[in-house]
Amino acid sequence: MPSVKIYDTTLRDGTQAEGISLSCEDKIKIAQRLDKMGFHYIEGGWPGSNPKDADFFWRIRSYNFKNARLAAFGSTRRAKLATENDDNVKALLASGVRCATIFGKTWDLHVTKSLGTTLAENLAMIRDTVSYLKGQGLEVFFDAEHFFDGYKANSAYALAALEAAAEGGADTLVLCDTNGGSLPLEIKEIVEVAVQRLSIPIGIHAHNDGELAVANTIMAVQSGALQVQGTVNGYGERCGNANLCSVIPNLSLKLGIDTIPRENMAHLVEMSHYVSEVANLSPDARQPYVGISAFAHKGGVHVSALLKDSKTYEHIEPELVGNHRRVLISELSGISNLLYKYKEMNLEFDRQSPEGKRILAEIKELENQGFQFEGSEGSFELLMRKAHDNYTEPFSLEALRLLVEIKENNPAYAEAIIKIRVGDQVVHTAAEGNGPVNALDHALRKALKDFYPNIGSMHLNDYKVRVLDEKDGTGASVRVHIETGDGQNSWGTVGVSQNIIEASWQALADSIAYGLLKGEKSELESSPEISAAGE
Repeated sequence: MPSVKIYDTTLRDGTQAEGISLSCEDKIKIAQRLDKMGFHYIEGGWPGSNPKDADFFWRIRSYNFKNARLAAFGSTRRAKLATENDDNVKALLASGVRCATIFGKTWDLHVTKSLGTTLAENLAMIRDTVSYLKGQGLEVFFDAEHFFDGYKANSAYALAALEAAAEGGADTLVLCDTNGGSLPLEIKEIVEVAVQRLSIPIGIHAHNDGELAVANTIMAVQSGALQVQGTVNGYGERCGNANLCSVIPNLSLKLGIDTIPRENMAHLVEMSHYVSEVANLSPDARQPYVGISAFAHKGGVHVSALLKDSKTYEHIEPELVGNHRRVLISELSGISNLLYKYKEMNLEFDRQSPEGKRILAEIKELENQGFQFEGSEGSFELLMRKAHDNYTEPFSLEALRLLVEIKENNPAYAEAIIKIRVGDQVVHTAAEGNGPVNALDHALRKALKDFYPNIGSMHLNDYKVRVLDEKDGTGASVRVHIETGDGQNSWGTVGVSQNIIEASWQALADSIAYGLLKGEKSELESSPEISAAGE
């Protein structure tokens, strides 16, 4: 079975993306996670370009990597300068790595315009730099920058640049679609020429400006490339790089090509979200394979078929990459959607019963009012459970009063006074906040903390307000969506009202109630009595 080496450049090329800035500590954390996943090479940065990358290579020496080799990035020597005297080359050696990736110009336009040197001198720069680093005992990859554009403009010179790197002793020649504008069949034709022309392994480094980076990468591998360069989540300059979260499962699961260890594939979602978290970016819900919407189903006809065979609307089993199937509830839902959700909650449901039709009609009416349950699984499950006798609400609202005070040149002040019933007890308390919703959150938690200590682990991750029917101006209904987490899981809840405080209360109360419900279920699942009974 063929195998392809995975070369990650998230820590270098990925950080060139707009909105991404990783600290040295961030880069170390991500490097460790990529090594754990079984990536073969991790490009740590360009030590000759900035102090942060130089510091990273110094600090990373104290860490042991089990699977990956750390690579440093750099350029060929400058024109008319001895390689050993070039500062970038010195920085590569000082980094302490045993693998270097050198980029050089392969498009004659860049040689004469960007570098301002001769075509012959550029070939010497490539050959000399690779040869020098090989002489220092390094594994050397040559990134043939702008290779595909260069080949289309002057194929003889582009190939001559590859041959110069080969003569210098390069271990792999990586063909770069730097501008990201090549098409798959162009990639196929040109990679095949390079593979036939040179005996050294060929790699691919594709950018996504034509939204074809993954397709071009797959095509290059099918045409003979043995190394794939890309980034986690496709991060990179302009439109990004080839997304390894898509490339890896496409190669391994669809083509049967060895990449990372197969058992690690089930951690792909976890890795994707981890890198997003460290980069302080929200995960892309619609990202193939690893997005939370990648296996989400909404249409009733689709769900009806899924209940019979998941292959009807899923190209792989979600669990293979660490994802899971989600069935959404909306005005497009059918009775099959409800049946699926009931099964998820281990509740009995008769699809022929009037109850099911009543609940479905209620959901569609609520959505007509502005409720949206697609990203609000907490509110939806509570709605479903309230239709059964075995659910008891953990608390109920007796009364709520909010005071807001605004003074010139002073921060706004808010106080929430709340009366909550828990069982047969009533708690009356108050709390302050920097705004009415923040004060309400504090007051609710204060009232419940003695009854439900685990409420302290719940925290609000996100709060969004959407105005419905904008034509009604300040009298319009609003939809409030809250995302809450407990350090391990997160869930969404929703509220709708013409009063933003009431809508916020609905979403906030559901978020706490659902968190308590999840906690109860987790305790039951981990209970020794339950476990023994199950065995």
